[in-house]
Amino acid sequence: MHVPFIELDKEWKSQQEEIMTAIQQVIDKGQFILGESVQLLEKEIAACCGVQQGIGVANGTDALVLLLQALGIQEGDEVITTPFTFFATVEAIIQVGATPVFADIEKDTFLISPEEVERKCNHKTKAIIAVHLFGQMADMKHLNQIARKYHAYLIEDACQALGASREGESIGRWSDGAAISFFPTKNLGTCGDGGMIVVQNDELASNLKRLRAHGATQKYIHEQIGMNSRLDEIHAAILRVKLKKLKQWNEERRTLANNYRDMLQDLPVQLPTEVPHSYHVYHLYTIVIEERNKLQNYLKQAGIGSGVYYPVPLHLQKPLIPYGFKLGDFPNAEYACEHCLSLPLFPGLTEEQQQTVVEQISLSLRGVQ
Repeated sequence: MHVPFIELDKEWKSQQEEIMTAIQQVIDKGQFILGESVQLLEKEIAACCGVQQGIGVANGTDALVLLLQALGIQEGDEVITTPFTFFATVEAIIQVGATPVFADIEKDTFLISPEEVERKCNHKTKAIIAVHLFGQMADMKHLNQIARKYHAYLIEDACQALGASREGESIGRWSDGAAISFFPTKNLGTCGDGGMIVVQNDELASNLKRLRAHGATQKYIHEQIGMNSRLDEIHAAILRVKLKKLKQWNEERRTLANNYRDMLQDLPVQLPTEVPHSYHVYHLYTIVIEERNKLQNYLKQAGIGSGVYYPVPLHLQKPLIPYGFKLGDFPNAEYACEHCLSLPLFPGLTEEQQQTVVEQISLSLRGVQ
């Protein structure tokens, strides 16, 4: 049985008629930039997170850049983040001229270690970016305490975690702002790029709205240097339709993750750790296995998709060479990059398909060709 790593068409087909109607309504109105759909989605995402305001932007990367800009992060400042995440997290730091500082991850959760963060804090630390990797929130309560102690801003890279919570609090509740991505493969994705920032502070929200529109609050009157980063009206209309099913889809992801846990528990692999009192939305279901590449190749030959997130830690990426990082600096992140493998998990994946995945993993581990 062929099992794809991800299959988006089932999501879209379940709401196709409503989505096409929403797109047509945008076309009929003829307002394609920062119209009614964007405004309504901003309110709905903010409500979903339990925060004051949402600001629609072009993508998740811009959401991080704009947050750093709005908080005044600049050259000479240090920003602490994890080396085990997508490149956009560190890219945003460098884009605003700040210096990236890495703190290693917890080996069992893959999330940034608060203890390692505090060890890296100093008078130059102006912000901490926590990444809610694979759909699970970092320890925001602890990180919030550290940020306050060192008078630093706390930002959430929540691009993989819309709908997640920890200790009863959703994304955006413990921080100065959270970045969300609507890339097509996300738990809530559109048919292209899209993003949002959620914040609690109205003044910060107003600043972000200026920055996303060339630093202007009215046409041709510019108060600061900004950028062009606005969520398109058609994407917002699509996302408003799909948002209705986000909770259902996240629950389905959790059910699929529980199935994998039951099916894989007797095999010699490290399964994802779900932190107590957290709601993990399983953007990715990622195991740790000693001979990762061998298993991935075996699965590929068996017609089963998988993914490596991420093959190279950020501190060893070519653009980071000038910062002087070296192999061995962050052993937990380096180990994860060598041994993590993400298995198929998406709404619509069947239990039969999961059984096929697990059977092939078992055969591979037994050395059956």
